[in-house]
This record gives sequence, C-alpha cells and structure tokens, in this order.
Amino acid sequence: MKTHIQQQFDELSKLLLQKRNADGYWEGRLSSSALGVAVAVTALHFYDARGNASEISDGIDWLKQNINADGGFGDSPESVSNVSTSLLCYAAAKITNEAGSNVVLLQQLGDCLRSQNIDVNSKQLIQAILDFYKTDRTFSVPILTMCALCEVPGKEAFDSIPQLPFELSLLPRSFYSMLNLSVVSYAIPALVAVGIAIFRFKKRKNPLMRWIREASINKSLRLLRKIQPESGGYLEAIPLTAFVCLCLIKSGYRYLEVVRDGMNFLKQTQREDGSWPIDIDLSTWVTTLAVKSVKNQPDILTSDDKQKLTNHLLAIQNKQIHPFNGTQTGGWGWTSHSGSVPDGDDTPGTILALLSLNQENPESVSKSVLAGCNWLMQLQNNDGGFPTFSRGWGKLPFDQSCSDLTGHAILAMAGTAHILGYSLSAKQLSGIKKSFVEAIIYLQKQQRQTGYWLPLWFGNQHTADRTNPVYGTARVTAYLNETLNTPLGNEYVVICKLMIEHGCRYLISAQNLDGSWGGAKNSRGSIEETSLAITALVRNGFQEECASGIKWLAEKVKSDGMIAAPIGLYFASLWYYEELYPLTAYLECLSSVKEEFGNEMLSGT
Repeated sequence: MKTHIQQQFDELSKLLLQKRNADGYWEGRLSSSALGVAVAVTALHFYDARGNASEISDGIDWLKQNINADGGFGDSPESVSNVSTSLLCYAAAKITNEAGSNVVLLQQLGDCLRSQNIDVNSKQLIQAILDFYKTDRTFSVPILTMCALCEVPGKEAFDSIPQLPFELSLLPRSFYSMLNLSVVSYAIPALVAVGIAIFRFKKRKNPLMRWIREASINKSLRLLRKIQPESGGYLEAIPLTAFVCLCLIKSGYRYLEVVRDGMNFLKQTQREDGSWPIDIDLSTWVTTLAVKSVKNQPDILTSDDKQKLTNHLLAIQNKQIHPFNGTQTGGWGWTSHSGSVPDGDDTPGTILALLSLNQENPESVSKSVLAGCNWLMQLQNNDGGFPTFSRGWGKLPFDQSCSDLTGHAILAMAGTAHILGYSLSAKQLSGIKKSFVEAIIYLQKQQRQTGYWLPLWFGNQHTADRTNPVYGTARVTAYLNETLNTPLGNEYVVICKLMIEHGCRYLISAQNLDGSWGGAKNSRGSIEETSLAITALVRNGFQEECASGIKWLAEKVKSDGMIAAPIGLYFASLWYYEELYPLTAYLECLSSVKEEFGNEMLSGT
C-alpha cells in the first residue's frame, strides 16, 4: 500500500501534468483583478463608449458580482478591500454610469470609502493616496490621474496631482539611475503617458518648463511607440497598458497607433466572465516552478516532455538588445509573450530548469545557460545583491537589490559552475566566483538578527506591515541548501550553514500552533507558505515540525482544495494569486520530504 505522502505526490504530479498547454509547458492562471477591470473599462469608455458597450457592461457586471461584503474591492477576489482599488472602481463606475445603471455600486463603494475616511467629493483623497504610496509615484499618480479624468472629485484635482517629469524619459538610459525618478524602472510608459495627461490639464506657472515639456511631447510619444511590444500590451500588463491608453486618449491622441494597438490588447485579453487579470500570464515563471517541483523525481517527465520544455525555454531567451529597457541579450522574462522583459528571478529560474531538464546532456544547453549566467552577473548591483530589471536603480524599493532574487542568482551561478565548469575558461569561473562571493556577503548583511530575509515580489495581506518574512526566509534558505551541494557552496560552507541555521530558527519560531505557516508568526496559514517553509526546513532535520506541517497541508487540501493565497505582489503594491503556486509549492515540499526522510517520515505521518 502506498504511503499517504506518496499517494499525495502521485495525485498532485498527475494534476500538474494535466495543466500543461498543448505545447507542453505551463501558462497558469492569474487571479482576476478588480483594479485591472476598472482601468480597462475606463480606457474602453474613453476610446469608444458605444462601440465597446458590451465589453464595458461585462466588466462592470463582474465588479457588481464580486464586490466584497464591506462594499469595497481588493486587488484579487480573495483580497481584503483597499482604498486604491475601491477608488478606481468608483471612478470607473461613475464614468460608465449610463442611465443610472451603476447607482447601487456607486453607493456601496462610496460608503466603503467613507468608512476609510475618504470622501470622493473632496480633494483630500489626493493627499490620502499620496501619503499611502509615499515617494513612489508609480501607482499613486496614475490612480489620481484616472480619478481626475473621471471627475473624481473633479478635473480641478489636477492642480494637486504631482507632475511626472516625462521629458526625462528622452535622456539616454544610462542616465536613468542618476535621475532620482519617482517611478520604478519598468513604469516608463506610465511616466510618459500619465505625465503628458497631467501636463495637458494642470495649470502651469513656469513658462520655461511649459516650453520644455511641450517640445518633448512628440518625441515622448515616439518613444512610447518604440517600446510598445508586438502584442500592444506594455509588459503584457492590463493596468499599465490601460493607464497609458486612457491618458493619451483624454490628452487628444486617440488616433495614434500606440493607442489603437493598446486598445486591441485590452479587448483581446478580457476574460469570458468580463474580468481581466493583471497580466497575461507568468508562463516562464510557473513553468520553471513546475520543473523544480518534480526535478528530484525523474520518472514524472518523459524524455519527450523534457525536450519540449527545453525547446520552449531556449526559444524565448532574449536574443537582442531589449527595446523596452535596453538590457543585453541572454536573460529570460516572466512570459513567452512579446511584452516580457528579462528579469533577475526568471533568468536564474530558467537556468536551473534547463540544467535540470538536461542532466544527461548539459552540453546541449550550455551556450544558452552561459549567456543567461553572464546576463545575470551584469545585472548585479554594487552592493552585491541582484535587482529585478535594471542595475543601478536604488531609489525605490522595486528597483533595489533584494534577498530572494539574490539567493536565486547564487544557486544559478553555483549550479552553472558545477555542471558546466568543464567548459568554462579560468576567466569565466573567476567571474562567477567573484559575483557569487559578493552575493553571499550581501545576503549576510540582509539577514535580520532574528534570522529572516524579506522578499521583494511577495507579501502577505494578513501581517501587520504586509511583508512576508516566511516566504523570503524559506526561499533563501532553500536556495542555500541546494548551493551547499555544489563546489562553490562547499568553499563557503561555514558561512552558508550559519545563515541556514539562523533562517531555520526563524521559520521554526514562525510556525503556527496548527502546524501551518503564514507570512509571519500568528498569520493565517497558506498552502504556499507552509509548503515552502517545510522545503527549507526538511533539508536540515526538524522532522517533528515538518510532519506537523505536512499533516496541516493534507487536511487543508482535503477540506478546501488547492486554494491559492494572494501573496504575489505586482507593480507597487498590487496583490495577486496564481493557481499554480500552491500546486508547485506543495509538490516541491512532498518531493523534498520523500527524498530527505524517505520511509522514516512517511511512516511517521
């Protein structure tokens, strides 16, 4: 008779394989987004209210059907209501309120916002939004601009909305990191389009700046077109593309090709239920997570499966100077669609997936893996850490080095040197080792006294400060665990083991009494966080704690199913969940338990 864990693993791995697309890789499914719906229907309304009546109506109907009990909206259907999303939904409902069809929705949203001390008829809402996002204008200014265009509280609000310096986007990219821009590196399209809209509607007092900005508009519009991908969607992101389009439309540029293609993107990405996700998909990311979750179980993927996955990942590697941010060749982005941009998490993830899929013949992927490794090392910041998109940007949190990406890069570099070391020159090995050491030092500095690391692109809505130390610590600890299996890891075994020990100590302290883990101590448990914590701990003993977590997972899945938690962060503070996160995390956990403890733990649970 199969053990419980073996049976769970067999069932879940079968489910994972069923979720592949016809081409043999995973696309996943992102949660629908009330914020995405609000911005998209507003853009459709401004572009052609009558011609897009069906799409607009379907979007508004989705909002009506998915409103929270308190009358507001969160970023995902499982998210608690927040002011930003509720405010955007109010603006969208107001501007599309044909024949009073949205009166009830407007009343519910208005009451919810008032309960948060936000009066939709008062300019004080502007300062409330600015205070929430502080110096980061990536999200606050687009939100306020859309509200003002929808006359919430009115177009006079533009006088209080900060001007985005869109003219600075025309300077060489090498200057961007020195400009102290108020938006993150990947939001340049919003900087331009929203900046132009504010310029058009805001009263201007400085004649010199008015002349400079007026002279910059046409060149800025040409830049927007140059960096627009073939799909029409900037970064394949619905909110970003919709913000760009609605601002350009209201600024008098409705007939530009950039608007036409952006609107086509929005219409094509609306789901059958009327909603939109925040992005098309995270296919590269979830595919590499899927590969990692079964990499220690060689019989799950056939030779044909592995070849299809390899061919797909090789085909989507960036092979030219990227038009969006000028990054060099060799990296991978989060999706196979044209708007994807190489980043510091998907690149190490893909490097490791290719090495795993081609263990019998690593030479077949060596060229691409080494190109990816070189790209990754060029991304590394002077502090030794790795950012997401652009080296040298450090003014805003989402451009800074971060621990989870750095841990991932460490493992990718160590794995590359270990498996492909025979084909590397002394100079290449020296470069990898130097980058590796600097990254290790960075991680040492970033580990807090109690042993945790904070991640960048993941949080938890149930912790006091919305951070997720459990996720960050579990990921970094697991990366370091695997790094110890490589020669580079062995050279720094004392340092790595000390960090691992401290990380494990934090994870044990954060386990809930029911055996689960949430984002921090006493935070509601999730499949993702519990699975990742066990994966990190099981390599270092802690059999009792891991067994308790495994028991909680089995009971949770049995009672609620494979339910995803909104732990993902997108753009500034936009929450999402992905249906494959709990499945891949749980499978990785079960695989680690099976490999580490075998029948000893299996019989004990």
